[in-house]
Amino acid sequence: MIHLIVGNTAAGKTTYSNKLKRKTNGILFSIDKWNNILFLSDKKPNDGLEWFLERIDRSEEIILDLLTQLEHSNNDSILDLGLSKFKHREKFRKFADLNGYQLKIHFLDVPKDIRLNRVMKRNAEMGETFEFEVSKENFDFMENWFEKPTKQEMIGGVIIKD
Repeated sequence: MIHLIVGNTAAGKTTYSNKLKRKTNGILFSIDKWNNILFLSDKKPNDGLEWFLERIDRSEEIILDLLTQLEHSNNDSILDLGLSKFKHREKFRKFADLNGYQLKIHFLDVPKDIRLNRVMKRNAEMGETFEFEVSKENFDFMENWFEKPTKQEMIGGVIIKD
Protein backbone atom coordinates (compact mmCIF):
# COMPACT_ATOMS: atom_id res chain seq x y z
CA MET A 1 0.00 0.00 0.00
CA ILE A 2 1.23 3.45 -0.91
CA HIS A 3 -0.01 6.22 1.39
CA LEU A 4 -0.05 9.79 0.01
CA ILE A 5 0.06 12.31 2.85
CA VAL A 6 -1.43 15.63 1.73
CA GLY A 7 -1.83 18.91 3.56
CA ASN A 8 -0.69 22.50 3.42
CA THR A 9 2.30 23.85 5.34
CA ALA A 10 2.28 22.85 9.04
CA ALA A 11 -0.84 20.70 8.70
CA GLY A 12 1.01 17.99 10.64
CA LYS A 13 1.99 15.76 7.70
CA THR A 14 5.28 14.57 9.19
CA THR A 15 3.80 13.95 12.64
CA TYR A 16 0.90 12.05 11.07
CA SER A 17 3.30 10.14 8.79
CA ASN A 18 5.38 9.03 11.76
CA LYS A 19 2.26 7.74 13.54
CA LEU A 20 1.17 5.91 10.39
CA LYS A 21 4.68 4.46 10.07
CA ARG A 22 4.43 2.95 13.55
CA LYS A 23 0.91 1.67 12.89
CA THR A 24 1.71 0.02 9.53
CA ASN A 25 5.41 -0.73 10.06
CA GLY A 26 5.81 1.14 6.77
CA ILE A 27 8.73 3.02 5.28
CA LEU A 28 8.51 6.81 5.42
CA PHE A 29 9.76 9.11 2.68
CA SER A 30 9.86 12.71 3.92
CA ILE A 31 10.93 15.21 1.26
CA ASP A 32 11.80 17.84 3.87
CA LYS A 33 14.41 15.50 5.33
CA TRP A 34 15.74 14.60 1.87
CA ASN A 35 15.99 18.29 0.91
CA ASN A 36 17.67 19.19 4.19
CA ILE A 37 20.26 16.42 4.02
CA LEU A 38 20.92 16.28 0.29
CA PHE A 39 20.41 19.78 -1.08
CA LEU A 40 20.01 22.73 1.31
CA SER A 41 23.72 23.14 2.02
CA ASP A 42 24.21 23.69 -1.75
CA LYS A 43 21.38 26.22 -2.12
CA LYS A 44 22.44 29.71 -3.17
CA PRO A 45 20.45 32.82 -2.18
CA ASN A 46 19.04 33.27 -5.70
CA ASP A 47 17.91 29.64 -6.02
CA GLY A 48 14.13 29.62 -5.90
CA LEU A 49 11.18 27.31 -6.39
CA GLU A 50 12.44 25.80 -9.67
CA TRP A 51 15.71 24.81 -7.94
CA PHE A 52 13.73 22.87 -5.31
CA LEU A 53 11.32 21.32 -7.82
CA GLU A 54 14.19 19.99 -9.94
CA ARG A 55 15.74 18.28 -6.91
CA ILE A 56 12.40 16.90 -5.77
CA ASP A 57 11.89 15.39 -9.24
CA ARG A 58 15.30 13.72 -9.10
CA SER A 59 14.63 12.41 -5.60
CA GLU A 60 11.30 11.00 -6.72
CA GLU A 61 12.99 8.99 -9.48
CA ILE A 62 14.79 7.09 -6.74
CA ILE A 63 11.68 6.95 -4.57
CA LEU A 64 9.64 5.37 -7.38
CA ASP A 65 12.24 2.62 -7.71
CA LEU A 66 12.18 2.06 -3.95
CA LEU A 67 8.36 1.96 -3.94
CA THR A 68 8.48 -0.91 -6.42
CA GLN A 69 10.92 -2.80 -4.21
CA LEU A 70 8.78 -2.19 -1.13
CA GLU A 71 5.59 -3.28 -2.89
CA HIS A 72 7.28 -6.52 -3.94
CA SER A 73 8.28 -7.01 -0.29
CA ASN A 74 4.71 -6.30 0.95
CA ASN A 75 5.79 -3.19 2.85
CA ASP A 76 3.73 -0.01 3.05
CA SER A 77 5.23 3.23 1.75
CA ILE A 78 4.33 6.54 3.33
CA LEU A 79 4.93 9.53 1.07
CA ASP A 80 5.32 12.81 2.93
CA LEU A 81 6.41 14.61 -0.24
CA GLY A 82 4.44 17.81 -0.09
CA LEU A 83 2.03 16.70 -2.82
CA SER A 84 0.64 20.24 -2.98
CA LYS A 85 -0.54 20.03 -6.57
CA PHE A 86 -3.10 17.76 -8.19
CA LYS A 87 -0.59 16.94 -10.95
CA HIS A 88 1.98 15.83 -8.38
CA ARG A 89 -0.51 13.54 -6.64
CA GLU A 90 -1.69 12.24 -10.00
CA LYS A 91 1.88 11.15 -10.81
CA PHE A 92 1.78 8.69 -7.92
CA ARG A 93 -1.80 7.58 -8.60
CA LYS A 94 -0.88 6.75 -12.19
CA PHE A 95 2.25 4.93 -11.02
CA ALA A 96 0.17 2.86 -8.60
CA ASP A 97 -2.52 2.12 -11.21
CA LEU A 98 0.04 1.17 -13.85
CA ASN A 99 1.73 -1.28 -11.49
CA GLY A 100 -1.37 -2.64 -9.74
CA TYR A 101 -0.47 -1.15 -6.35
CA GLN A 102 -3.01 0.01 -3.78
CA LEU A 103 -2.93 3.70 -2.95
CA LYS A 104 -4.67 5.69 -0.24
CA ILE A 105 -4.71 9.46 0.15
CA HIS A 106 -4.68 11.00 3.63
CA PHE A 107 -5.66 14.69 3.63
CA LEU A 108 -4.87 16.76 6.72
CA ASP A 109 -7.41 19.57 6.50
CA VAL A 110 -6.23 22.04 9.15
CA PRO A 111 -7.28 25.72 9.32
CA LYS A 112 -4.75 28.36 8.28
CA ASP A 113 -4.55 30.09 11.68
CA ILE A 114 -3.67 26.83 13.47
CA ARG A 115 -1.03 25.99 10.84
CA LEU A 116 0.55 29.44 10.99
CA ASN A 117 0.84 29.19 14.78
CA ARG A 118 2.40 25.73 14.40
CA VAL A 119 4.98 26.87 11.87
CA MET A 120 6.03 29.85 13.97
CA LYS A 121 6.32 27.61 17.03
CA ARG A 122 8.28 25.00 15.05
CA ASN A 123 10.65 27.71 13.78
CA ALA A 124 11.27 28.93 17.33
CA GLU A 125 11.58 25.55 19.05
CA MET A 126 13.33 23.58 16.27
CA GLY A 127 11.81 20.38 17.65
CA GLU A 128 11.51 16.84 16.34
CA THR A 129 9.88 17.65 12.97
CA PHE A 130 11.97 20.77 12.24
CA GLU A 131 14.08 20.47 9.08
CA PHE A 132 14.38 24.15 8.06
CA GLU A 133 12.78 27.49 8.86
CA VAL A 134 9.59 28.40 7.04
CA SER A 135 9.22 32.17 6.76
CA LYS A 136 5.86 33.94 6.87
CA GLU A 137 6.46 34.82 3.21
CA ASN A 138 6.97 31.15 2.30
CA PHE A 139 3.92 30.16 4.35
CA ASP A 140 1.80 32.74 2.50
CA PHE A 141 3.16 31.56 -0.86
CA MET A 142 2.12 27.99 -0.07
CA GLU A 143 -1.41 29.16 0.77
CA ASN A 144 -1.86 30.06 -2.90
CA TRP A 145 0.31 27.23 -4.30
CA PHE A 146 -1.53 24.40 -2.55
CA GLU A 147 -4.40 22.69 -4.39
CA LYS A 148 -6.88 21.04 -2.04
CA PRO A 149 -7.72 17.46 -3.08
CA THR A 150 -10.93 17.11 -5.06
CA LYS A 151 -13.87 14.95 -3.98
CA GLN A 152 -12.89 12.51 -6.72
CA GLU A 153 -9.34 12.25 -5.35
CA MET A 154 -10.65 11.57 -1.87
CA ILE A 155 -12.79 8.54 -2.80
CA GLY A 156 -11.53 5.80 -0.49
CA GLY A 157 -9.25 8.28 1.26
CA VAL A 158 -9.05 9.67 4.78
CA ILE A 159 -9.70 13.27 5.84
CA ILE A 160 -8.13 14.33 9.12
CA LYS A 161 -9.51 17.48 10.74
CA ASP A 162 -7.38 18.99 13.46
